[in-house]
Amino acid sequence: MTELTINEVYAIGAPIVLFLILVEVLFSSFYNKSLYKKNDTLCTIGLLTGNILMVFALKGITLAFHFYLFQFKFFDLSTLMPIWALWILTFVMIDLVFYFYHRISHRVNFLWAIHMSHHSSEEMNFAVSFRQAWFGPISKLPFFMILPLIGFDPTLIAVAGVISTLWGIVGHTQIIGKLGPLEWVFNTPSHHRVHHGSNNQYIDKNYGNLLIIWDRIFGTFEPEVEPVKFGLVKNVNTFNPTKITFMGWADIFKNIKNATNMNEAIYFLLGPPKTKN
Repeated sequence: MTELTINEVYAIGAPIVLFLILVEVLFSSFYNKSLYKKNDTLCTIGLLTGNILMVFALKGITLAFHFYLFQFKFFDLSTLMPIWALWILTFVMIDLVFYFYHRISHRVNFLWAIHMSHHSSEEMNFAVSFRQAWFGPISKLPFFMILPLIGFDPTLIAVAGVISTLWGIVGHTQIIGKLGPLEWVFNTPSHHRVHHGSNNQYIDKNYGNLLIIWDRIFGTFEPEVEPVKFGLVKNVNTFNPTKITFMGWADIFKNIKNATNMNEAIYFLLGPPKTKN
């Protein structure tokens, strides 16, 4: 039943996403915005391919692991609230866990080496949302395992997770302006453009996926004011998805090899990245 439900979400979401990309391409062409560039898009396809292969490799394992953990749940949430409330709470908790996973991925070097590929594009369009890290599905596991342990049904986690991911696609665009009152609660395109900016005031801001309230609560919110410069402070200067995937790791191993002591080596692995987006 879980597989069918997830497939139904994809069946509904995929045509919507393709339609959004088509609209954006037509908008870009009509107004000469050059929002899409061939090599950048091909690089995105390469990164997405590796990510999809990893997702399919781990999909069953992840779900089975969540069901295993669910046996040891601390709370039986299904008996404490109606199903509609449980759905809402599942979305909220997925977003909260994602916030901390995302924030830590920007502040811990080996996680940044994985996540950096998503920020490697100097463009901002719906297709960039598919520029996903090959090892992202692995790095998420230790964070999201908390949800079944505190009583969230793995079935709801899987379906709500897919829907939340589809919302994340909407944020990757320049053709949608600010959305009024929605800006206070949701992670809108304006907020997510900030997250992809290399402007000094935009670095390490707006980590939410569905909601922006976590950034407002935990002090990482920044509104979009000046035009956003997309990409990294030190851009990768390549469209090779394999090179982008492993270049952060190559730097880590090089620094560890040249470390003068164990503390310095650990810092290169667990400390904050020296160059950021």
